[in-house]
Amino acid sequence: MKWQVILIVVLAIFGVYLVVSSSISPFEPMGRLGFVKLANPDMYPGHPHSQLLAEYAQEKGSKCALVVHFAGDSNYRHYKEGDVMIIEMALIDTQGTGAADPTDYLDSLKIALFGVPDGRYKFKADGIVFNNWSEARAYINKIAAQNGQEGPMPMVWHGTARSGNPIFVQGCGLPLYFYITWQEYGRLAAYYYTITGMFTPYLDLPYRNYELQHASELQYYYTHQMLDYR
Repeated sequence: MKWQVILIVVLAIFGVYLVVSSSISPFEPMGRLGFVKLANPDMYPGHPHSQLLAEYAQEKGSKCALVVHFAGDSNYRHYKEGDVMIIEMALIDTQGTGAADPTDYLDSLKIALFGVPDGRYKFKADGIVFNNWSEARAYINKIAAQNGQEGPMPMVWHGTARSGNPIFVQGCGLPLYFYITWQEYGRLAAYYYTITGMFTPYLDLPYRNYELQHASELQYYYTHQMLDYR
């Protein structure tokens, strides 16, 4: 009984910490957005994942939302989805693919246990590369302020997997989501938000069954430029 009481107290304190820190941080972690890529570009006005993220923001009374990616050839520009400003931010790993590669479990484990070494990550938004999180964070906040954002904005990692089983492969942007939650909330909260965020699409993605049942087909179509609408 004594240990049960201690556990309840610890969980209560942790819960209060999350609530307080969430009110201070400009980001509200929501988890994974989708399972597989449905079209190229990955996010644009009218894209199903973009519309879903805008719905998340509207439910929260937010005028902006942040989606994080692995950096590719996109500029990751912000754009309007209805009344919601979608802000995109991508991760550049200066030491190669690192945790972006789902087969590099050792590197992912090191990052999960010890955090990201200073200077390893760079960030990209609107075609601008930022050398540190402080600069990238300030830029995101500036865009949000310009669009009337008050309070924290919903944040998701895109989550789309180009290959492999999307149930296990957590897809585009997970390391950046983990990094931001660590920076904003601390190590334990980063674990919490990442683990719970993995279940988000199972609960909130309206076409989760379609994406999962047709994952291999959609991955083939995407990687062979058959879903290219640019």
